[in-house]
Amino acid sequence: MSSEHPAPAGLADRIHGGWLGRIAGNMLGKPVEQGEVWTRERIDGYLRRAGALPLTGYLPGPADEADAAALRPEWRACVRGRIHGSCRDDDVDYTVLGLHLLETHGFGFSTEDVGELWLLRLPYLQTFTAERAAYRNLANGLRPPLTATYDNPYQEWIGALIRADVFGWTCPGDPVRAAGLARRDAVLSHTGNGVYGAMWAAALIAAAFTAPTVRSALDTALGVIPGSSRLARTVRRVMSLHETGLEWADTVATATGESTGGWIHTVPNAAVLTAGLLYGDDDFTRTLALTVRGGLDTDSNGATAGSVAGVRAGAAALPARWTDPLEDTVRSAVFGFDGVRISALAERTARLATAGS
Repeated sequence: MSSEHPAPAGLADRIHGGWLGRIAGNMLGKPVEQGEVWTRERIDGYLRRAGALPLTGYLPGPADEADAAALRPEWRACVRGRIHGSCRDDDVDYTVLGLHLLETHGFGFSTEDVGELWLLRLPYLQTFTAERAAYRNLANGLRPPLTATYDNPYQEWIGALIRADVFGWTCPGDPVRAAGLARRDAVLSHTGNGVYGAMWAAALIAAAFTAPTVRSALDTALGVIPGSSRLARTVRRVMSLHETGLEWADTVATATGESTGGWIHTVPNAAVLTAGLLYGDDDFTRTLALTVRGGLDTDSNGATAGSVAGVRAGAAALPARWTDPLEDTVRSAVFGFDGVRISALAERTARLATAGS
């Protein structure tokens, strides 16, 4: 067990840790978020050239012009020494919007309420893949579940999973309830494994508050999705490979090689995330580093891994090299939230968690 895993923290501190972890993990993965370009091997090559293996903090700046040209354009505000608050990103926008949803409509919100808030608060051009298809369908007058299925080839991609954190944070220790809330949100834009991914992530984060180990939290989260689903089979496969003592890189290569659907599909990304959590072994830095080094949708996976690890640790125990550069500030495209304090978002989330218990 790492020295970075603290004694159990209070609920408010753990929720704050989840917010900080999500934003830090998102920032870590953002520069290399393009899975067909930034493979696991290429990410490690970048880090090696920059003298940053093992990875213990945010990505260093590129060591040469070829690396710089391949990074996402946002990299300049996401690498060591250049971070001043969080960059705007959909992985955080949807977390903010989820908080606003619960504050506005309570835990009895409907899927239609989710769609209405998207139209009111979220700019269309800041949505992507399944969310953009659902947004377009909403604007054209369609209602759930047609918003998820009409002209939407992205129904099992990772978008619903990245929206699930707030449901886990506000249902600490109650993974079944968290999964139910996440499902109600997810069916606006997703079906099948896309919905299961959101339910699994919400349950995982809820379980992280009370589970004795991260492996136990993963076991619990599997209980909310169909055991025969591709998602459940893939997560179990990673857990089995980990149990055999296989090295992290071999586990990731095996599990992602057995999955299909592309680099933004829920299933292979769940394999990368599960491996990062297991081999990270409740060490916040190691969990983020391994998850992002695993490739695919790096910022989304880093964000969810950071959320779980942050809940496990609590904000007070997180290393300053991750939290200080965030300057307690969120940039967001959600109307009315740009520049809000991370600590304020955490306090609002904790109030919901306490009220909903």
